This record gives sequence, C-alpha cells and structure tokens, in this order.
Amino acid sequence: MRRSFFDTNVLVYLFDNRDPEKKIRAQQVFAQESERGRAVLSTQVLQEFYWAVTRKLASPLPEEVAEERVRDFCELPLVRVDAPMILAAIARSRSQSFTFWDALIVEAALRVGAGHLLTEDLQHGQRIGGLVVENPFREGA
Repeated sequence: MRRSFFDTNVLVYLFDNRDPEKKIRAQQVFAQESERGRAVLSTQVLQEFYWAVTRKLASPLPEEVAEERVRDFCELPLVRVDAPMILAAIARSRSQSFTFWDALIVEAALRVGAGHLLTEDLQHGQRIGGLVVENPFREGA
C-alpha cells in the first residue's frame, strides 16, 4: 500500500479560513487518504500542528480544540522521531540543503516507507529515494 505522509502545513490548512480553496483541498486530500488507510504523520507534525493552529492562524483554535484535533490525529499511524532519525536529518540537511525541519519530515516519511510526501515546502515532483514530493495545492493537483 502506498502511504501518504502529511506535512504540518497541509494539516494546518484544514483549519485555516484565510484561504478557502486550500482549506477545501486539504480537507479533500486528507479525507481521501485517511479513508483509504494511507495517511501517516509523525510526532514532529503533531507538535508543529498544535503550535501553529493555536498561534499562527488569523483565528487561532482554542487550546482545548487543538488538543482534541491532535488526539484525533493520534489515531493515524505515527512515526516517532528518535535519535537515529535526528542524526539522519542532520546529514540530509547538510547534503541536500534542506532545512533541518524539512529533512526530519523527509526522514520520517522514508522511515515509514511512504510513497508520497504531501507538502508545499519542498519542490513538487522531487524524488527522494522512493518518496515523491507532492504539493496538493498546486494547480492541476
């Protein structure tokens, strides 16, 4: 089964009213991949999501609501960030000029064997090992 690893930004758009088109698209993609049992997250994504939706949105979510959404996301398969993954992300960030945080997302997606990394932070169509970067908000996506 081809798994789809979700970066934080896609999950944040589920609750961001500033861009209705991205919100709808995020909802469509997340629902589709979740219903098919292909959605995967990491502990890093959960942490970043909570921080972003309680502080970065035009209308931040109340902390209790954000916590409940994190609890919901915990029902999905999770990749736990560990020391070897952090070291691999450091190496990747240095060798491929990714930010450390993007490199950590890539390492988590690779660890779980995801076929797709859904993000708007990396180059659409880029291949990293067996992983293909997809921007779900790109026109024609």
